[in-house]
Amino acid sequence: MKKNAGVKDALADFEAAVAAQGTARYVLRLYVTGDTPHSRRAIVNLRKICEEHLQGRYELEVVDISKNPALAEGEQIVAAPTLVKALPPPLRRFIGDLSQTDRILVGLDLRAASEK
Repeated sequence: MKKNAGVKDALADFEAAVAAQGTARYVLRLYVTGDTPHSRRAIVNLRKICEEHLQGRYELEVVDISKNPALAEGEQIVAAPTLVKALPPPLRRFIGDLSQTDRILVGLDLRAASEK
């Protein structure tokens, strides 16, 4: 009987985690270098992802490291564009123009790796 209670507790924890994922607030910071085509593409791609998958549940800050190098140094940014997902944990970083939407969604825990 105790085994069933443990399974029920684990299932309840899993269901709670899935429900929380649907309401989690995302804090994202995108580091870019000036107004370059690569930077603009990353901004457009990220905004599209956020509007389609995180509508109303995200905070996005775009940081131009050519204007704010101290912020990039503090986050140890070595390439741009770089997206940093601060919340929900775990912290994640993505480098590039964010055009590989499926990989970004998996990395943001918005889609399982097996889904396509």
